[in-house]
Amino acid sequence: MGKLFAVVVAIITLISTAVFVSRIWWLPPDISVLGVGIDHQLMETMLASGVLFVTSQLVLALFVWRYGDRGDERPIRTFPGGATPMVIGATLLVSVEILVLSLVGTKVWGGIFLSPPNPNALHVDVMAEQFAFYFRYPGPDGKLGATHPEMIDDANSNFFGLDPANDTTARDDIVSASLVIPVNQPILLTMHSKDVGHAFYVPDLRIQQDFVPGLVIPLQFTATQVAKKEIVCTQLCGLGHYNMKGYLEVRTRDDFQQWLTEQSNQ
Repeated sequence: MGKLFAVVVAIITLISTAVFVSRIWWLPPDISVLGVGIDHQLMETMLASGVLFVTSQLVLALFVWRYGDRGDERPIRTFPGGATPMVIGATLLVSVEILVLSLVGTKVWGGIFLSPPNPNALHVDVMAEQFAFYFRYPGPDGKLGATHPEMIDDANSNFFGLDPANDTTARDDIVSASLVIPVNQPILLTMHSKDVGHAFYVPDLRIQQDFVPGLVIPLQFTATQVAKKEIVCTQLCGLGHYNMKGYLEVRTRDDFQQWLTEQSNQ
């Protein structure tokens, strides 16, 4: 049984490695400026952890192959100092690996969450609720109206709690169920949640960010290709979570301006 188990471990290890190397299940093509750095960091993480995984599994298979079926009743030889040095060594090895990967990835992470927004970024306000996304753009005046949570009323399509009767900047705000943006334009999202925790996930942008009730969370990115992609919620937010999605539409600048004009005239 020992040799059979060793063969099974080796086969599972090699098949798992082949699946990752051949990228049978992999991320979709990147369409964002930040995606290059994220993909590079992902590959470094997969390589470092993959080498340790393959090595440890094959060493396990080798030991089981050599000693798994021996029943000669010989006394067990203990490692000098017992198992403690091996446990400490393994812990230090994994800790150093995680620390190095974290330090290497700090620049990529900071580029997403700590860099100041581009002064030319298109500002889009985002509201998540059970079970939909809504996106708000400034109208011809270039300003977003103030929001009043107590005035949110889905029945009247006031998803952001605007007060157009008393706030002139809110009267021309554009609200859409899809996130429509121009290609190669820096985008700044300000993200709100009406009720519970939600998430904004677009694999093609390499972005996943949670909505936290009570907080306004900024998120910035730049899409590099004209495309239409799905936005999904990855936080379990209720019975309709499975169906909570929206769409990201990346258009040419001319098409985006035409869409913006059409929305303003409605």
